[in-house]
Amino acid sequence: MPLPFTITSSGHRTVLPAAAVEALVTDPTGTYVDATFGRGGHARAILARLAPTGRLVAFDRDPAARHAASAIGDARFTFVGAAFSRLRERLHALAIDQVQGVLFDLGVSSPQIDDPQRGFSLRGDGPLDMRMDTTRGETAAQWLARATVEELTRVIRDYGEERFAVPIAKAIVARREAGRPITRTADLAAVVADAIPVKSRRDASQHPATRTFQAVRIHVNQELEELALALEQTIDVLAAGARLVAVSFHSLEDRLVKRFIEAHAHPERALDSRVPLRASELPPPTLRALGKVVPDDAEVAANPRARSAVMRVAERTAAPLRRPA
Repeated sequence: MPLPFTITSSGHRTVLPAAAVEALVTDPTGTYVDATFGRGGHARAILARLAPTGRLVAFDRDPAARHAASAIGDARFTFVGAAFSRLRERLHALAIDQVQGVLFDLGVSSPQIDDPQRGFSLRGDGPLDMRMDTTRGETAAQWLARATVEELTRVIRDYGEERFAVPIAKAIVARREAGRPITRTADLAAVVADAIPVKSRRDASQHPATRTFQAVRIHVNQELEELALALEQTIDVLAAGARLVAVSFHSLEDRLVKRFIEAHAHPERALDSRVPLRASELPPPTLRALGKVVPDDAEVAANPRARSAVMRVAERTAAPLRRPA
């Protein structure tokens, strides 16, 4: 019986590895994509299921992931150091037009969270970076140093689902205008905690800045935009009968994945009902939803990070794409 989780050499526990690989790999001789290599938990599990003629291409924009991938000495494995929003382009460069499955394991990996220098976590004080790719782009501290109250409010409200977004945004700008820039995780955590009334905190076990940290991280890395781009590209690269498997860890990701699958499984629902169409004029579904899986009690007990995980699975139909003219 397979273990409910895979532990990599970095100590990271992969969520739902057995279920994800079971749903993903339908043809051991096929070519598969691990769109979020992380530290390689899912990649190793996929390789273990593939035949000698199978192939796995893994994507990740984190430079630390490239280092972890270098430890996999398997001729069937190719690592691409790029964001998964470049999936179609980079597969084409490898002369791969279609694959038998694409896996997304979304969110932040345990090694990223556990390293204070990355700035993702409230657990230890460190520089407020939060970039998945530490070689490019604006850090969280740099964005907080220039964002307006309106922009901060929108990001914290929309990406953190934080009801105190307005006072938090005002507190961040007030501290900045007082000549005390927010450059470290402890700084941001303290500012947010002071802006939220103690009596209004719903969960005593959760730090009051948790939602704000999530929101800033999502914004800095453009995570939802990147995911939306990558999902659309999977329709182009999945062969008929191939699988899309996505593991999400918060409602924003899961909602995006769910709506994407529904839109491609039931395209008629997006049509204007006031304009009647003949059956032959209806766009054919390009995906078939196969359901969702959540971790069982045993996995959650062994790996608390799995508590919020939701895995959705869909299968590519044989219908051709209909692109707008």
